Order: sequence, then C-alpha cells, then structure tokens
Amino acid sequence: MPLTREELEYVKKLLGREPSRAELVILEAVWSEHCSYKSSKRWLRLLPTKAPWVVVGPGRDAGAVRLWDDALIAFRVESHNHPSAVDPYNGAATGIGGIVRDVLSVGGKPIALLDILYMGDPGDEHGDWLASGIVRGISDYGNRIGVPTVAGETWRHPWYNRYPLVNVACVGFLRPEWLLEGRVEPGDPIVIAGSPTGRDGILGSAFASKPLEEDIAAVQVGNPFIEKLLIDAIGEAVEAGVLRHVKDLGGGGLPVAVGETAHASNVGAVIHLERLHLREAGMTPEEILASESQERMLLVPKPGMLDRLLRILERHGLEYSVIGEFTAEKRLRVYYRGDLVADLPMEVYDGPPEPRRVSERPRDAPDERLVRPPEPSDYREALVKLFSSPRVRSKRYVYERYDWGVQGRSVAPPGYADAAVLWLHELGDRRGVAVAAAGNPRYTRLDPYRGAALALEQAYRSIVAVGGEPLAAVDNVNAGNPEKPSHYWFFEMMVRGLAWAARELGVPIVGGNVSLYNEDPETGMVPPVTSVVAVGRVWDVSRIFYRIPRRIDDQVLLMVGSETLPELGGSEYLEAVHGRVEGAPPEPRPSTEKRLEAFMARFRTVVDEHGAWSDVAVSDVGLGGVAVLAARLAAMMGVGVSIDACRVPSKDARLHEVLFSETQGRLLITAPRDVAEELVRLAESLGLAAGIIGELGGDVVVYEACGRRLAAFTVEEVSGMLGKEAV
Repeated sequence: MPLTREELEYVKKLLGREPSRAELVILEAVWSEHCSYKSSKRWLRLLPTKAPWVVVGPGRDAGAVRLWDDALIAFRVESHNHPSAVDPYNGAATGIGGIVRDVLSVGGKPIALLDILYMGDPGDEHGDWLASGIVRGISDYGNRIGVPTVAGETWRHPWYNRYPLVNVACVGFLRPEWLLEGRVEPGDPIVIAGSPTGRDGILGSAFASKPLEEDIAAVQVGNPFIEKLLIDAIGEAVEAGVLRHVKDLGGGGLPVAVGETAHASNVGAVIHLERLHLREAGMTPEEILASESQERMLLVPKPGMLDRLLRILERHGLEYSVIGEFTAEKRLRVYYRGDLVADLPMEVYDGPPEPRRVSERPRDAPDERLVRPPEPSDYREALVKLFSSPRVRSKRYVYERYDWGVQGRSVAPPGYADAAVLWLHELGDRRGVAVAAAGNPRYTRLDPYRGAALALEQAYRSIVAVGGEPLAAVDNVNAGNPEKPSHYWFFEMMVRGLAWAARELGVPIVGGNVSLYNEDPETGMVPPVTSVVAVGRVWDVSRIFYRIPRRIDDQVLLMVGSETLPELGGSEYLEAVHGRVEGAPPEPRPSTEKRLEAFMARFRTVVDEHGAWSDVAVSDVGLGGVAVLAARLAAMMGVGVSIDACRVPSKDARLHEVLFSETQGRLLITAPRDVAEELVRLAESLGLAAGIIGELGGDVVVYEACGRRLAAFTVEEVSGMLGKEAV
C-alpha cells in the first residue's frame, strides 16, 4: 500500500488504535496524491483564484464564472495519463466521462469538450497503438453522449512513444439559478445513482499516485449510454430545483465523494454498503470502497424532495440506491450487513501531514541561453522539413473522428478560428463563449517557468484573436515523481510561472488538476508540460474573427504585436531543421498581450466603419513562426501568399529568425489595404509594432527578403505537405 510509514503512524495516533482493512483502503484513496494534493497544494496556493466574475473557485469539482447576469460558464480540465498508458481506449474514454460529470456537479449543462494530447511519433508501432486507442476512446465516448469536441492541441513526439499525456476538458452552461450550493446538512439522504459498482477501477486514484505499473484492473471501463442518462436526469433535476448537491464518484470512489462532501459542510456521514447496487456478487466491503466504477454520482436532494428525485431517476431508467445520510457527528461511519467496518474522524479529510519534498534544479537541466543557429543554405529544403513535421501537419486524423457540430453551437469548424466559439442559444440572442487550449512540452522541458506562462498566454491570445474577452482559466500540470528533487523542481517552476502570468494578465485560475508520477519505467520522467484551458465572453457570435477571410480580393497581410526577436530556442524550426531541442524559449510578454486585447477591441470599430467583416481574418503567430502560418493560410484558402521578411517588424533578428522565430504576442491579420493601413496607425498608437508584410493572390506561396526570392511552392504542394485543412 502506498501509505508511508509516517502516514500510518499519524493515522494510528489520530484513531488511538490500529486502522481496519476498510479504513486503510479509504485512507489509501483519500491520502493519495490524486485526491489529497499533498505534494502540490503548497505551490498551488500561489495561483490567483479570485475576481468579481468568479462564482466558484478551486475546491469544487468544476470552477464557474459569470459571463453576464443571466449566464454562467462552468469548466474543468483533468488528466487520465496512467490509465491511457495501460489501456488507451478506456483510459481516454473514462477521462471524458469524468470531466463531464465534474461539470454536472455544479449544475452545468455540458456543451463542449476539449482534448490536449501528447502522443508518440507517427510510425512508432507502440506510439501509434496508443494514439489510435486514445483518439477512438475520446471520440466514441464524446460522440455517444452528444457533447461536441470543439478544440484542443495535439503533439506527436518520440518523448511520448511509451507514455502519453491525455488531458481533457469540459465546458458547461448554467443559468445562475441552476448553480448548486455545494453544501449539505445533517439528515440529508445520500443517493448513489448510475452504474452499479463493480471491480473495475479498483484503487485507481492510488494507481495514478505512484510510478506506472501494468495494472489493468485499476483502469475503469466506461459506459457512455449511462452517462447520457445521467446528463439528462441531473439536468432535469437541476432545472426543477430538486437538488442541493451533486458530486462525481471519480478518483477515490465512494468514500472520497461522501467524505469530501461531509468535510466541506462540517458534518459527518453514515453509509451502509449492502444497500448499494452492485454489478458483481460477492464483493467485499473493501472492494466496494476501493472501486472507481464509472458513471456513478452522489446526489443530495433538497429537504422533502427525495421522492421527486427518485421518480426522475426512474423515468430516465437509472439505477439508484439510498445508502445512508449525513449526520451532525463529524465522523464517517461505514457499515456492512450491520458490522461497523470503518469509523474515521473528519480530520482525515484534511489530508496527511505534508510530506517533506525537496525541489532542486537538475544538474543536467537544458541550456537556457539564447540559441542562434546558422542560416539555412537552402530555404526551400528547410521549409519542406518544417511542413513535414508531425507537429505542423494537419491534425485532421484526430479531429475528423469527433462530432464537433452536435448541439448546433459551434460557430466554426475545428481550426478555422484560433479559439472555438460556442453559441449560447438558450439566451435568445447572439451571445456566446470562446474556449481555447494550449500547451508546449518543448518549452516546459527547457524552461518550466516560461513554458507554463506561455501556455496561459497562448490560450489568452487565442480568445483575443477571435474577438473574445478572456475571463478565466483552468490548468493541468503534468510532472514527474515528486519524491525526486529534480522532478519536483519542474513542478514548482511550472506553477510559479503560471501564477506569475495569471497575475500579470488578470486571469484567475478557477480550478485544475495536478498529475504527478508521469514516469516511464525505461526512460525516466516524461517531459513535463502545463496544459491550460481558457474561456472568454463573446457578445455576438456572428461577428467573430476567423483565420481566413470569406473574401480574398485585394488582401494584404498585416503583422501586429511584439517585434519579432531572435527567439529560436525550443522552436519547431530548431528541432525539425537542425535536430536540436535547446535554448531559451520565447520570453512571455503579458503587457503586450493586454495591449493586443485593447487593439482587438478597437479593431472591431474599424471593421464596422469599413463594412469589412467578410474581408478580415486574424491568426496567432505560433509554432514554426510566420513562415509556417503563411503556408497554413494558403493551404486553407487555396490561394497564394507572398511574404517579405524585410517588412516584418523585427529587432536584432537575422533573416531566418524573422521567418521562424516563435516570438509571442503577435497576430497576423488579413485585410484590404486601406483597412490594414488604418490598423497600422491604431496599433502604433497603442505601443504595438505593426507592418504590412505581404499579399494574397495567385497560386504560389512565395518567401522573399528585400526583393530576393528565398523559396516558392505552389499552393498544391503546400496543401500536399500540410494537408488541405492545415489545422
């Protein structure tokens, strides 16, 4: 059992006796890293979590923010890394099921899914097996419950051939009156609804809180059809005002869900295990307590509403059990056929004593100095290598498996806008929400502080690019073994970087997930990464900015934001062309991001004045720099693009650095020339660099420098390398 000697001594002192087998099973779950955050909470306290628009912050199953007085958004991100490395299909599928139930737990109606996937290199047999299972698991589950998968990130790299990182997120819509209070009182009944409890997922939270083992019994098996019934039944009960509290029986299963609920409300609970509906005969009390079978929810009705709740569950064909009640005595008492098998004080839900963890920069930490590789002798050859990179090529093989259009909310197909934009048609007008995901493991491997900060900046900028107003974010910090000082250092630095960026941007972190012990038995720590999901307000979904214009006559390309700097550290160019992963990643520039947001707010007025909504488009300049983005746009539009590196606003950058730098805080805008010239003046008035760097037209993608042609491709060639969708 993963309880440490110190933890065992502590519980003996707390109880004044030896713990029973059932109590040890409960404590193994409650005190696991996955449930207690015992190694991470000291650093998570650094994250800013409050703002006037934050309605629910960290501590509940999902965070929630106010978009308007009549609309809230709930959202959460979660990892399913260990299970997906052992059983990729079920590991990823149950990750989707769990994150959806987190949104249900605050009263939200699930309206969108996102997936941030770090998977092996295409062509590696094991990596491809994992990737195929992960994508099928997400698509099968999400498609069957009728929740669209609308956005995400896909990284393919040899680092993840044996051990992938699977982060998933869900967004839910709430009317303010739907928000569940999250508290219970003595006498409230404990209702468990959904799938019967079985032997799948035994001690899954403990499995995810230690180095990976081939423990297939710890991987849960999902049933999306029961999940859909839960979505519908809980939605009906929420709208009818029947429910007081809802909680997912996720990590840690029954004792964590009941105990955490009681602890948060300063009460206790009594449960009778023999009353619980089971999938398998002969299960012991310990197996029932340790099970993490999926599609199970703890439901607590308002006083006098139990019968009405049970009728709703019956009408939807859901099994349920009333297994006990909350009590005034602050203890968790568990009975089985009349025998008291566990009797724990609520203090155990405070968590164990924080373990002593040492954070130490590894001696072999990558070199973070500025890296300046030589100029390529053949730009065409360099560009071909970039376009052929699995991180640059189209991710159609992933997103085409997802139903992104179900519910009729998605305003643009995947990739055709920098953030997914969802129409909240329940409001009766054109208001909506923008959601974006980001994460870059190259950056966090080289500089975890910068890498985490840059993930938040990218998600923030993606929302700004579509014309949204960023409001809040959630994070998923994926790191190694916290018992190893060098691994723990990466975790600490990622949280510090994220906290700094969140404060600078004014974006509260309203929830998230920590995934530790991501360690390959053969190769050691899996490169750490922070995934960020951000949400923003959209006033009119019919007036957002796409990546490509609907009209392309007489269009020019305009760069706005930071000057392009010689920032090739951790870049796609440096790895794809030079085979090197080194150097300092780009510097985060939150003040520039804030100015870009101000620019985009005034940009809308300029577009209105010119009547140019069909003529403009906006894209973030990211992976591969402006050279890759120009090719993407050409492939998506089916029209030629020419860019002149000498016209790109830059500072101290050589020619290839101008083309391939991943300097942050830059947007590429397509617009008619007269509109672009006015936008240059607007940008400069806000302290942003700006310049017209190229044109659209013809059927050739041309890279030039002061009249010298560096490389040229037909649009057909570019589309063949990138994929026509190019997103």
